[in-house]
Amino acid sequence: MKILVVDDETDVRVLFEQRFRKEIKNGEMDFAFAYSGEDALVFLGNHKHEAVLILSDINMPGMSGLDLLKHIKQKYNQPPPVVMMITAYGDKENFDTAMRLGADDFLTKPVEFDVLKQKLKAIL
Repeated sequence: MKILVVDDETDVRVLFEQRFRKEIKNGEMDFAFAYSGEDALVFLGNHKHEAVLILSDINMPGMSGLDLLKHIKQKYNQPPPVVMMITAYGDKENFDTAMRLGADDFLTKPVEFDVLKQKLKAIL
């Protein structure tokens, strides 16, 4: 499963690669990283239908994760990727907006990787 992680914090790459070391080594999951909403759109444009799951931070400079979500759900629908939103702010407004825009799930930071692994394995 190809997973695109979108977060403006660049250290997220090392964190995901450490936490999913076994799944990466076994070929169960393959991660790509984008550090802005704009970079994510470039990746998606260059790798059509490769990412079956997108994990996106909501609060990023430039294009927010919610703007990215809106764009993904409008443009990438054949087949549609699963989109999980991640935010440090678990407020009702962000949750409601993300769900209205078509988010498939909503996680809060700090990410509980055991919970995330269970959700990802359910998608496999």
